[in-house]
Amino acid sequence: MAGSKNSDSTKKEDPQKDGEIIGICDQYTLEEEKAVLRKIDRVILPFMCFVFFLQYLDKQSLSYAAVFGLTQDLNMTNSQYSWSSSIFYVGQLVSEYPFIYLMSRLPLTKFVGATVIIWGIVCMCLAAPQNFAGFATVRFLLGFSEGAVSPSFVTITSIWYRKKEHTLRTAIWITMNGIAQVIGCLLMYGIGKNTSLSIAPWRVLFLICGALTIVAGIGFFLLMPNGPKDAWFLNAREKEILSLRMAEDRDGGDKTSFSISQLKETLMDPKAWMVFWFGVLVTMQSPVLTFASLMIQSIGYSKLDTMLYTAPSGAVQVTLLWIGTALVFFLPRQRTIVILILIIPPFIGTLFLYKLDTSAGWGLIVASWLASCVTATMSILLSLSASNVKGNTKRAVVNTMFFIGYCAGCIGAPQLWTHKPRYTEGVITSIVTWCLLFVAVIIYRLFCVADNKKRDAHASAGTLDVMEDFDLDENGLPKTDLTDKQDKAFRYSI
Repeated sequence: MAGSKNSDSTKKEDPQKDGEIIGICDQYTLEEEKAVLRKIDRVILPFMCFVFFLQYLDKQSLSYAAVFGLTQDLNMTNSQYSWSSSIFYVGQLVSEYPFIYLMSRLPLTKFVGATVIIWGIVCMCLAAPQNFAGFATVRFLLGFSEGAVSPSFVTITSIWYRKKEHTLRTAIWITMNGIAQVIGCLLMYGIGKNTSLSIAPWRVLFLICGALTIVAGIGFFLLMPNGPKDAWFLNAREKEILSLRMAEDRDGGDKTSFSISQLKETLMDPKAWMVFWFGVLVTMQSPVLTFASLMIQSIGYSKLDTMLYTAPSGAVQVTLLWIGTALVFFLPRQRTIVILILIIPPFIGTLFLYKLDTSAGWGLIVASWLASCVTATMSILLSLSASNVKGNTKRAVVNTMFFIGYCAGCIGAPQLWTHKPRYTEGVITSIVTWCLLFVAVIIYRLFCVADNKKRDAHASAGTLDVMEDFDLDENGLPKTDLTDKQDKAFRYSI
């Protein structure tokens, strides 16, 4: 038909490729699709990137503040400083339980925008406490208010982008972690250089971060569309194309409903529980991000030099993340293999943190850069979660399970980083959990391969209709909110 996609791009030998359903929609050209995708990238991605940048900057600001006198000004012990890190994630963990429900019931982006504004206000309040109790209380509230961001961003990615696009887009907004590390160090360096400040430099840092977050939250609330139908930057034809292209992945977009049956299915799905353990294991190494600057300072560097020597770790993180993204491009059906490869560099860096003496100087600094490369692995894990889960409620529950595990790891791990200057117990824990994550990824891959083989066998035997339980409405979206288990033509990305 006129205006349809080129037949070479739609006719394939297999009706299924990496979880996609081919040939459902054939009502737009490739050029039209690319134009719509460019518009989405110019509007949706910048909002997500800026908010995620600020979230990581807020979290990392604790380590910069510690170098510039936070612990001395508030009379903190080593254990209390560790709790200052952990209690943020206690707040985030507590928030996941109500937020999992609210994210399924309320317009997603409006809800997230409101929480961003609240977290900006709370962040500014971090400049006020005069003791550990007050600071810990505000850190708890900060973690609680930030609880919706990361799970919702996985959902937003899956609403606006097709499965084959998840890895690249997830990598783009997670790249903000590394960029925030670099800019945060330079920001703290600039604040620290100013000797005429009327308050402590670390208090100024929290005020600046909070003010930026409030501005970002207002913009997100007012301008971020909730889904394809609310896309103010698309015309009617472009909205139709967006709905049709998402229907090719058999996805109906965001729905404000909560399904008990999907919740039960999720809790019985072993792959969902593996995603939970991914969250735990990938973050048991995260304290190195918070404590690396203190480790570098303990070698004998000044406060300002410590900021400069910590900053490159963000660039190293970004580099490894994009190496992983490139590997996914060349190995599009082997994301779990890419994850296993990405585990190796930080594992080696952590080994050197354990073996090298403080006299190693630059060797220890470079080891801390490598050991901090957690986000590269996390990026591909999140893209797998976005690609391998269907169903509005199930997707929200699985995303939240990941971040509950994430919070659990971030709560427990800092308690092992209390003995300066080498934090031996924490480093050993990181080595062990990298090994456990390696095993967990292999088990997840085996689950997905087994399910795909079973579905392929049914399809080959003619007992499976690829359109089973699946019809499109007048907008080209699924009438039924199917889960990955119910959609028999779905295939899991591995």
